Amino acid sequence: MNEIRDILIGIDFGKSLSQLCYYDRKVKEPASLPVKLDTSQYEFPTCVCRAAGKEVWYFGIEAVYHAKEQGGILVEDLYDICNDTKAVQVGGEEMNPWELMGIFLNQILKALGVVEPVKHTKCLVITVQRLTGVMVEHLRKACEEVGLARDRYILQDYSESFYYYAMCQKAEYWSRGVGWYAFDKDKVSFRRLSMTGNTKPVLVTLEKPVSKELTEDPQMRDREFSRFIQDTLGRGMYSSILITGKGFHQEWASNSITALCRHQRKVFYGNNLFAKGACYTAKEKLEDRELRRYLYLSDALVKYNIGMDMMIMGSPAYYSIIQAGKNWYECRSEFDLILDDTNQLTFHISHMQSSERQKVSMSLPGLVPRPNRTTRLRVCLECQTETTCKITVKDMGFGEMYPSSKKIWTETIQV
Repeated sequence: MNEIRDILIGIDFGKSLSQLCYYDRKVKEPASLPVKLDTSQYEFPTCVCRAAGKEVWYFGIEAVYHAKEQGGILVEDLYDICNDTKAVQVGGEEMNPWELMGIFLNQILKALGVVEPVKHTKCLVITVQRLTGVMVEHLRKACEEVGLARDRYILQDYSESFYYYAMCQKAEYWSRGVGWYAFDKDKVSFRRLSMTGNTKPVLVTLEKPVSKELTEDPQMRDREFSRFIQDTLGRGMYSSILITGKGFHQEWASNSITALCRHQRKVFYGNNLFAKGACYTAKEKLEDRELRRYLYLSDALVKYNIGMDMMIMGSPAYYSIIQAGKNWYECRSEFDLILDDTNQLTFHISHMQSSERQKVSMSLPGLVPRPNRTTRLRVCLECQTETTCKITVKDMGFGEMYPSSKKIWTETIQV
């Protein structure tokens, strides 16, 4: 690879196969890293292997080889493992999912061929098919395990990687809308990326998928997909079409390709779109910021604001805690406050497109009685889904005079 510092990395963490790419600053686009030199093989198995009798680990193709030929202990289904809370037995040793994921990430980063890859990584973006609360927790711990601080990695799902891949192409490739055909063996689904141009910022949405089952016979498959193309694209205006997944091949899709390319539509096809989209995310968010005028309304987007009325520097003010317009797994805020003649906390919630506020109060049962303004609390708000937020409150005491009671209160609010 060409980069040795300030590296921007995209990892497609797939259920069975994963990919790695980096942003090549010379050609100004993401470059996929082959698993074998001088080949176009970019995918590798999502697994790790511990060498027999040694604390040595391998990943991907090497992991499969060492398990088969050298008697190593293979850990497959890493994706499903990271979507569960259960520990895993590896050669008689119990290991947490995030520990195994940390090993997987560490081995992937070594494959870049850079001395101290973590030190020279500016941003790592991990993209998965769908992010759950459990997976987010494991991925975060894994990133921290390899030495990446919270501001040096980003988590996102495939739909957001698709958005960044599409929007980081030339403007003429997305200005009239983008169509996305996602194959999964004999099933294909279609979604349209469209924009509402009369708002600030411009709202970008990915429509709900429409799906169709295809037969295996090549000629019938081509005819069925061609009809599906006509039904989904219709008379709509599209600048480009993107095709992902296993199940599409140019050998059988002669009529389908003709239908896709009508009206001078640009067609992108490849199995590295999500990894490259993750790489584009890092470049856009940390450096370019050319999409500031656009807001992608993903399924994971938080559409509400949470704040509190406080006295700040002696003056009444509204303190913003959670801001709308971010994905739920990016929304976390922690701060300290001092109670003033109250034993409960009151939060104000408002929708991103409304000025109306809803009040939600959180009581603190068992709060130790102290003189007014001598109780300091540490408050943490962290979104668990796009519509739920967990509040954790800790009693921090007030210096040596009023030590902490170590009490902790938690509450989950549904918006």
